[in-house]
Amino acid sequence: MIKFISYLVFVSLLRFIFAPSVFAHCPLCVAGAGAGLSLSRLLGIDDSITGVWMGGFLGATGFWIDNLTKSKNFVLKKELLYVLIIALTVLSFYRFGLINEHNGLILNLPKLVFGIIVGGFVFYLVDVLNKFLRRKNGKRLFPYQGVLFSLSSLLVTSIGVFILINYYI
Repeated sequence: MIKFISYLVFVSLLRFIFAPSVFAHCPLCVAGAGAGLSLSRLLGIDDSITGVWMGGFLGATGFWIDNLTKSKNFVLKKELLYVLIIALTVLSFYRFGLINEHNGLILNLPKLVFGIIVGGFVFYLVDVLNKFLRRKNGKRLFPYQGVLFSLSSLLVTSIGVFILINYYI
């Protein structure tokens, strides 16, 4: 068993050292976002704002899995993966009682579900906009353009949801 684990660690290190390409949404970023989301729940940040970031996290996970599979023979695979990951996450949150409906509703949805839908939608639109700008200009406008667009859009959305919750709902 120890030889097998050593072999797995060795192969993983080789794969890490000789990585074949760079993905737009790397596993390290996805893991960091997941850790940040866990911390936000512990700090008591409102579920709708946590949901916005969770929607972005799930979107990045969907894009990462799409890049990982690399099979382009299925029409709308990226979009299907995106929606499937968000839907399965929300269903599993309901199943295990992580969604608190007594915490308040926005548009008749629990705050966390509302945030996940809004964050996922914004994250997807920003990815489409980023690809459009890269195609139009033939290159990136500045280094880390995709990361900056994604994070800034989620930040602006979080501020918008915060204002919506505290002043209008």
